[in-house]
Amino acid sequence: MEFQKISSPSLRDLFIEQLEHLILSGKLQVGEKLPPERQLAEMMQVSRAVVNSGISELEKKGFLTVKPRSGTYVADFRRKGTLDTLIAIMNYNGGRMRDQEIRSIFEVRIALDTLAAQLAIDTISDKNIQRLLEFVNQIRDAQDVTTAIEAAYEFQHEFALISGNTLIPLIFQSFRAPIFNMWERYCELYGIEELYRSNYKTWTYIRDRDTQGAIAWVQKSMQDCIDGKYQIYYEL
Repeated sequence: MEFQKISSPSLRDLFIEQLEHLILSGKLQVGEKLPPERQLAEMMQVSRAVVNSGISELEKKGFLTVKPRSGTYVADFRRKGTLDTLIAIMNYNGGRMRDQEIRSIFEVRIALDTLAAQLAIDTISDKNIQRLLEFVNQIRDAQDVTTAIEAAYEFQHEFALISGNTLIPLIFQSFRAPIFNMWERYCELYGIEELYRSNYKTWTYIRDRDTQGAIAWVQKSMQDCIDGKYQIYYEL
C-alpha cells in the first residue's frame, strides 16, 4: 500500500474556512461589516497578508463584498455566489447538499443532457457508441461505489464531448464535485446496480440513435430523482 503525504492546511485556508462557517451558520449576517483588516489580523492572530488574501478569495466565492473606502461586508451568497460557493456549502454540511441545491442540479442536468442528445445522437459514430459502452460496462463491473461513480461520470462527460458543443462538457466538469456527491448518495440508497441500469438504458437509446427516446428517458430518470421513486435528499 502506498501512503500519501499528509499536508496541513495553510493559515489562509483556515481563515477562509472560519469565515465561511461564520457566514453559513448565520453568525455573520448579510450586510454586516467586518472589522478592518488590521484588527481582523490581530483578533485571529494571523498576518495582514493572510487576511487580505483570504478576503479576496471569499469575495470571488460570493461570500464578501469589498467596497473601496468603506470596508468589507458580508454578501448574499445566493445572489453573488459561484460553483465554489456550492462546494463550500457542501463542506460546511459535512459533504451534504441541501434539498434545493440537489433539485437545482438535476434541473440543470435535464437541460444539458437534453441538448447533448439533440446534438449528438443523430450523427454519432459507431466508434463513439462503442466507447460509451465501455464506460457503462465499467459501472456494471465496479467493485466499489467510487469506481462506479467515476465510470458514470466519464460516460456522461464523454457524451457531452461528442455533442460538439464546447460549453456542455465544461459546465459538466465544473459540477464534478457535487455530481460525485449526488451519485454517491444515489448508490448508498439504491445500489450500483441501479446506477448501471439507468446509464445502460440511456446508452441503448444512443445505440439505436433514438433521440426522442433518449430525451424522454433522461427527463424521466432525472425527474424520478427530483420527486419520484429515486429521490436522494437527506431528509426523505
